[in-house]
Amino acid sequence: MKSLVNKPWGSYKIIDQGKNYLVKKIVVKPGGKLSLQSHNNRHEHWTVVSGIAEVELDETKFKLESNQFIYIPKESKHSLENKYKEDLTIIEVWYGEKLSEDDIIRYEDIYGRV
Repeated sequence: MKSLVNKPWGSYKIIDQGKNYLVKKIVVKPGGKLSLQSHNNRHEHWTVVSGIAEVELDETKFKLESNQFIYIPKESKHSLENKYKEDLTIIEVWYGEKLSEDDIIRYEDIYGRV
C-alpha cells in the first residue's frame, strides 16, 4: 500500500484498496482542519479511533469520539476538524466507481487550496 502522505492538517496512509473501495488511516494534528468539500463519485464512512472529531455535514455539526462513526453521502458538503490537544485518528472508507483525490470539490480551506 501507499506510504505516508503529509498534508497541511496532518497525514494519511492507504491501508487497503479494492475495485470499489479504499481504506485510509487519517491523522489530524491538533488545530488541523480538512477543507469543506464534496465528492461527485464516492461515499465515505469515518470511524474515530482516537481523539475527538468535529464534523460538519451539510451545515450540521457533530462531535464524534472514539468508536463513533458517520456516513458521508456522495455530493454532501463535509469537513473534519481537530480542535483538541491530541492527535485525531480516523479510519476513512471510500465507496464508489471512481476513487481518486481529484474528485475533491473544495468550498472553504484554511490552507488556501480553494
